[in-house]
Amino acid sequence: MGVQFSLPAELPPSIMLPAAADAAGRTSRYANLSNAVKAYLLVEVNQGYADTVTVSLLQAQNVSGGGSKALNAVPIWLANTASTVDALVAQAAAASFTTDVTLADKLIVFEILPEAALDMVNGFDCIAVETGASNAANVTRAELVYLAQIKALGASMPSTFNN
Repeated sequence: MGVQFSLPAELPPSIMLPAAADAAGRTSRYANLSNAVKAYLLVEVNQGYADTVTVSLLQAQNVSGGGSKALNAVPIWLANTASTVDALVAQAAAASFTTDVTLADKLIVFEILPEAALDMVNGFDCIAVETGASNAANVTRAELVYLAQIKALGASMPSTFNN
């Protein structure tokens, strides 16, 4: 018998940044984590040009980005050649990560424990991901998966799109 686990029901994925060239950098939508026990931000970088790509996490007081500021440091993992190796290597905890210039597909994983990473005391419960200016040959994509609090689970999953 298989493990009783359903990704869509228990770790609902949500696109933060659709795949796109990232020459000028961009900021995702803000996702509400008020119902999250833990969240993971998965950032893919298809590095087609030898320019670094900086990925930063932001926190805000609402999904409109009110009071936006940097997230507290969080654990980060990296698969620097993700199309050939799926082993994630721990990096220094931080609120941002900058890739090296190696031409490769990269996977950066940020682990977000809301009460440690966010200034929840002051109403910060939303996050976004921001990429810095790079090169049009560097394509980025980000997806959020989160574990919801049991009390938030009901007939439908809580949404990260609402305050």
